[in-house]
Amino acid sequence: MEPALPATTDPALAATLRDLADLALPAPVSMLPQTWGWAVLGAVILLAVIAASWLWLRRRATNRYRREALSELARIERYLADPATRGTALAELPPLLKRVALAAWPRETVADLNGPLWVGFLSARSGGAGLSPESARFFEEAEYRGEEALRLTDEKKARGYALAARQWIEGHDVRA
Repeated sequence: MEPALPATTDPALAATLRDLADLALPAPVSMLPQTWGWAVLGAVILLAVIAASWLWLRRRATNRYRREALSELARIERYLADPATRGTALAELPPLLKRVALAAWPRETVADLNGPLWVGFLSARSGGAGLSPESARFFEEAEYRGEEALRLTDEKKARGYALAARQWIEGHDVRA
């Protein structure tokens, strides 16, 4: 039903208004690309994102042993401030580095290393900075010293040894 027009309206105008039709709306615009180039670009971007994600996950899985070792090192570092626990904490540093090396290199390469050969291995694969002479001597001799002797190490030196271990764990180069 059409609404009634007021009586005062011009009859010609009323006839014209009755003949008007609704506006014709265009069809909705498609969200699909109109050329194949956009589809190729989308596929290339998708493949690049998938490849980058796969490489990131692979690298993350490969370096899991580093994250676990750094977590263990953080636990050890908390005990360095107390002289009563410093010896035990320092005694745990060389075995931690050995476990990291065993996770990264074949057992035949690492397992029987000790003394100067062990320190040479650590220095050769340190990924740059290498070990300071004092840290190298500590890692060479620590397994032969008792916890009591290690407990007498002052806190500054102990933190230096832990820092050297941290730098080696973070920076060692497996390809070397």
